[in-house]
Amino acid sequence: MTRLLLVGHGKMGQMVERLAPDYGCEVAGIVDPAKGTEGVDSDRWTGIDAAVDFSSAEAVRANVPALARRKVNIVLGTTGWGAHEAELRRAVEANGIGMVAAPNFSTGVVLFEAVVAQAARLFAPQVEFGAFVHETHHAAKKDAPSGTALLLQRAMQEAGYPRPIDVSSTRVGFVPGTHVVGFDGPAETIALSHVARDRTAFARGALAAAVWVAGRRGWFTMKDVLGVQS
Repeated sequence: MTRLLLVGHGKMGQMVERLAPDYGCEVAGIVDPAKGTEGVDSDRWTGIDAAVDFSSAEAVRANVPALARRKVNIVLGTTGWGAHEAELRRAVEANGIGMVAAPNFSTGVVLFEAVVAQAARLFAPQVEFGAFVHETHHAAKKDAPSGTALLLQRAMQEAGYPRPIDVSSTRVGFVPGTHVVGFDGPAETIALSHVARDRTAFARGALAAAVWVAGRRGWFTMKDVLGVQS
């Protein structure tokens, strides 16, 4: 049984808690300042196998080093902390823990990224085609563009697409997440899309990552968890 600490107990944290038994996981504790719980540096969290963090970008900078010092592996689903990646990586390495960091834990999104990268390679030499990424999320989502949209843009660039890639966002209603990657030419458009029907895909991926990271050391992504090669 994998013992979990949930860091953040909003919609995603509650969903992870509900689905945890399906993955052989037990929620051993919850950290959520809004609910008056103890913090991540509490002695109560000794013996935790993995922390699943769906808190906030502001909290991540303190959460990761504190959990790392306690030798707790981390599954990091919060986004918006990219400016602090170097110091988070140092904390993970210095304390010898394993961490899976991903802007999106959906299996479909991981595979979608691989498909998008291949499409970018094919369109790279076609100079008349431009490219775009558009994402739509619920009105309460704070970061725009989403971490997934930026991930897709980076995947296209790393695949060799040499021209500007326009990235845009829409925040409306209750959309779990829709990402469209397009290549537009003089007389035609090719569009690839991923549509999340609900948030359970993200929670299931996070739980799979929490089980997978046990006994591992280093900084990983969902590609590592799923065995997807770039």
